[in-house]
Amino acid sequence: MAFTLAPMPAPVRAAFEEELRAARAARDLDAMWTALERAHILSQPWAWPHTRSHWHMFLLALRRRDRREAVGQAVRLAVAGPSSLLDLAPPGNTGRASVGLRTEMPVPGDLAALLAEA
Repeated sequence: MAFTLAPMPAPVRAAFEEELRAARAARDLDAMWTALERAHILSQPWAWPHTRSHWHMFLLALRRRDRREAVGQAVRLAVAGPSSLLDLAPPGNTGRASVGLRTEMPVPGDLAALLAEA
């Protein structure tokens, strides 16, 4: 999805919010991260949602006392909005600290279809 100042389309917004809800409801750490990663992938073209996804990742890292992830998310919080506005967010990047800031990754099929419609 390319750079846009347009608001996040309703179907993408609904899926994004659902992934954030799934992360909050999950009882398993892996499920929490998976939902947040999916929310991140959906959010990348839009500055505010992209920043929100990193905020939720930052909070989870703090809650889990994962220092490396928290520091990585703090950096990403600073660059998420500008990278979306400048169309520099790499497609499919999961947003985790273990993944390079500019690393492109495959977009899961269901998310790719949703983003293609946007």
